[in-house]
Amino acid sequence: MRLGSPLLLWLLALAPLAALGSWWVLRRRAADEAAWVSRGLWPRLRAGGFARPAAFALLPALALLATAAGLARPRGGERVETVERQGVDVVFVLDTSRSMAVVDVTPSRLWVAQSLLRRLVAALPGNRMALVQAEGTGVVLAPLTVDAAAIDLVLDGVEPGSAPVAGTRLGPALERALALFPEGGQKHRAMVVLSDGEIHGESVAAIAERLREAGVVVHAVAVGTASGGPVPDGASGQAYKRDRQGRVVVSQLDTAPLAQLASATGGELLLAAAAAADPAPIAARIREMEGRAVDDEVVTTLAERFQWPLALAAAALLAALVWTPYAHAPRPFAQEDR
Repeated sequence: MRLGSPLLLWLLALAPLAALGSWWVLRRRAADEAAWVSRGLWPRLRAGGFARPAAFALLPALALLATAAGLARPRGGERVETVERQGVDVVFVLDTSRSMAVVDVTPSRLWVAQSLLRRLVAALPGNRMALVQAEGTGVVLAPLTVDAAAIDLVLDGVEPGSAPVAGTRLGPALERALALFPEGGQKHRAMVVLSDGEIHGESVAAIAERLREAGVVVHAVAVGTASGGPVPDGASGQAYKRDRQGRVVVSQLDTAPLAQLASATGGELLLAAAAAADPAPIAARIREMEGRAVDDEVVTTLAERFQWPLALAAAALLAALVWTPYAHAPRPFAQEDR
């Protein structure tokens, strides 16, 4: 037998107070009756007197004890069963190149991408999720896990240019993300790429075909604007990054490679030109996918037994209402009275 809410057992301490209160009410009632009834009529009014005051006073205390026991939710009768959790494997690929620090969307492209990623994670509970950082190479920040808090935790440490190899390439990160999917089944794999699409000199056609053959549906979130903005350069100490001619490097959103990834695999392309962009369409598409068994969990359930003490409490209260503390008048006295 276990208790679901053991903290409520403190109500048991009120039972003695309930008994004393009932006793005081009985004595006060008797004193009030004696005050306005003459002594000659008292034997006729209460011929038997208080015969069971102690037992009567214990009824409210018993009701309170039983109520406290019921509120504590006693449970018993263990039943062990195996529950199979269903879900989709989702790998997030987050671009952290220097261009993601551009502020053409406020406060920055990377901040907006992180915000959208967190909202997607919150909208997909129960699914296995992973996070891969895309820059000059692909870095697995979190393998497939059902712990959404792990994704949120590693996101806090992601900054533009924080990968070991600098650059702007999606191919290596997509290869690392593809390797995270377990073998077997191709109906429950999804990938979400969050990037500004600037991947100079790189083609995603080959990796897009590989993803399609592997049954991975790629959804892309294009973060930024067509007008773009200057790329901050924290490494050199200058305000903005400059090319060899000394001109400020301007980064513009390029949706072409992201659209190619989504189109080749049957995914969605979401344009995120502001922090208020809504990732709900992508989350809805992922939820519609056929789930796989992601985990087997042994669950022990206990039957609720609060009904029994509450029934005892109701019976005690009913007895207090219909039972009198006075004894019945003796039969000989009742005959003389006639």
